[in-house]
Amino acid sequence: MRKLKKNWGAYLLFTVFSALFFILVVRFMTLQITGEAEGRDLAAQAQAQYARSQILEAERGKILDRNGEVIAEDTQTYKIVAVLDENLTTNEENPRHVMNPESTARTLSQYLDLTESEILDILTLDRKQVEFGTEGKDIPLEIKQQIEDEKLPGIFFLQDLKRFYPNGIFSSHLIGYAQPEATDDGMVKTIGKMGIEKNLNDFLEGKSGELSFETDARGYLLPGGEEAIKKARDGHDVYLTIDKKIQTFLEDAMSQVSEEYNPGNMFGVVADAKTGEILAMSQRPTFDPDTRVGLSDNWYNQIVESTFEPGSTFKTFSLAAAVEEGVFNPNATYQSGSYDVLGQKISDHNNVGWGTISYLEGVQRSSNTAFAKLLELMGDDVYRNYLDDFGFGQITGIDLPNEAPGQILYNYPLEKVTTIFGQGTTVTPLQMIQAETAIAGDGQMKRPYVLSKVVNPDTGEAVYEGETEISGQPISADTAAKVREYLASTITSEVGTGQPFSIPGYEVSGKSGTAEIPDPNTGGYMRGRDNYLFSFMGMAPADDPELIVYVGVQQPALPLDEIGSVPVSKVFNSVMLNSLKYRNIQPAEAPVKENVSVKDYTDQNVSDVRQELEAAGLEVIVLGTGSVIKSQSAVDTDLIAGEKLILVTDGDLTIPDLTGWSYRDVVKAAAAADLQLNATGAGFAVQQNVTADTIITQDQPLTVKFETPEETRTRLSQPEEESELPQD
Repeated sequence: MRKLKKNWGAYLLFTVFSALFFILVVRFMTLQITGEAEGRDLAAQAQAQYARSQILEAERGKILDRNGEVIAEDTQTYKIVAVLDENLTTNEENPRHVMNPESTARTLSQYLDLTESEILDILTLDRKQVEFGTEGKDIPLEIKQQIEDEKLPGIFFLQDLKRFYPNGIFSSHLIGYAQPEATDDGMVKTIGKMGIEKNLNDFLEGKSGELSFETDARGYLLPGGEEAIKKARDGHDVYLTIDKKIQTFLEDAMSQVSEEYNPGNMFGVVADAKTGEILAMSQRPTFDPDTRVGLSDNWYNQIVESTFEPGSTFKTFSLAAAVEEGVFNPNATYQSGSYDVLGQKISDHNNVGWGTISYLEGVQRSSNTAFAKLLELMGDDVYRNYLDDFGFGQITGIDLPNEAPGQILYNYPLEKVTTIFGQGTTVTPLQMIQAETAIAGDGQMKRPYVLSKVVNPDTGEAVYEGETEISGQPISADTAAKVREYLASTITSEVGTGQPFSIPGYEVSGKSGTAEIPDPNTGGYMRGRDNYLFSFMGMAPADDPELIVYVGVQQPALPLDEIGSVPVSKVFNSVMLNSLKYRNIQPAEAPVKENVSVKDYTDQNVSDVRQELEAAGLEVIVLGTGSVIKSQSAVDTDLIAGEKLILVTDGDLTIPDLTGWSYRDVVKAAAAADLQLNATGAGFAVQQNVTADTIITQDQPLTVKFETPEETRTRLSQPEEESELPQD
């Protein structure tokens, strides 16, 4: 009986173990066949536990100038991190956390833009790991290595890619900027936000790759474990037509003028006259694409997206239309001064004109009346067709976003007349550049463009190439040559408004302009001496232009003795001269007229000295009835040809008619004659207390009233109604 009980117990134990074994076998077979447990994929779970991956970040394509000089690129930077958790240190001889916050703060303050106390505050926070804000990011390799050489426990670096703009303020609104942004899949990508960076983001943006490898449960790499690499595909490189050297010339000149005159706005464009390529483009206000400082002052590319009334620079194309139609005779004469449009008076910029003059002199003096008469001769419908042919009122199609078309204001008789000299109708700088290429060449217009090519960095092959494109032929080659000749005379003529834009050794052809600025509060135009857009668009060399430069300076703070063309010329002349030399365009062989050297002529005969200096090109003004020179306005210096030199004689003192004299010239005359000057207003002399050529005593003050052209125009127009017109 006892033996039976014992066998029964053994049998029961065997049965239990057999059942368990059967369950295990079934479970094993089920897992092998289905690969699932409780609805979960075991293979995927194992892979998730033992596989690790690392994103291989793609490099964003470079932006380069026409010569391969880098304008924007990704660069390796580093972020500094401090570990404060002392539990991470398992070996006292090799600490992995910050052991001495005070000493560490003292050392790091030598490398970071933070004080020792600021760093110490961060290092004593109750956290396991800390960063150092903006000052601890974008650390260059050199500084990283120097900090690592200090062997600071607990200080580590994380590697990062940063978009870098090595030239700082450099055609910033054209280039734009890119910045990191979180995407929907949780990754961080560098995205173009403005300009070329945004417009060509699909080309510039690469595709990230992935490195996968196997680890054990503790995270260590498994020997012989599988490793897979999905390569990153870097973005395409974008080459622009911009020339870094010429762009630098433009940026430097604009920065100097901006600092000196504090204008409301400025723009500058340099183009290849033969191809339409944009070689430089800038504006003020501008911003630094690295820091974005200044971006809030102006978000848009005003050269592409903004329109304005061009003023007398527009007469370039009006002249071309008149020449092409055969109605411009440079030697024919007309009565300058004013032109009547259905009872409304249109005046020349000096309000009274210059009497009966030739049409060529009218162009040189920028006479509104001359162009109003030319419109009458060619017919307003004919001229309207030329506006279309020159591309106004239409986008140029440049490879940049948000281009504005401008507006041709040409519905009523007054609008038609004002359009011919650049008022009412609005344009963009790009439209003006495009139209100017027809004047600069054989009458064919070239569409402006900034994108030279897009290159695949892996193959070196261009996936896109820009090229010169003819956008129209509004005039003949013969007309273009004549217009260049006529416009060159606005600079070389003694009465030309373009005189400030003369460049030694090179013949410049171009047209200046002074456009009124619409006042959004009144619906009219702004008032005041500085409230104009002063501009000049010129090309050189005049006989076969290589470069076109267009500069506009709006509302500069002008000194009393300067006119609006001065700040414009400081940009144009510098950029054009340096760019011509840089492109190895040689000066003309003809000798350049030198400045006039002025010596001390005291006690010399006034007639002899006057004859000598006038022959040299100076305008000599004699004060007094004597024959011997007693004093002069300049001594031992060089004066520009055409400039006034005041000579005071030993006889009775006389004062000439000062009407039209600049503030500076009147000051020079008063100083030379040792007279007290009481001046009111600004601009040009319109009234004096001494009758011209009458004797004045030394103790009698000289009182002179000055007015700006706009003030003079308003005064002379009363009570007669007169349209608001730009000066030039």
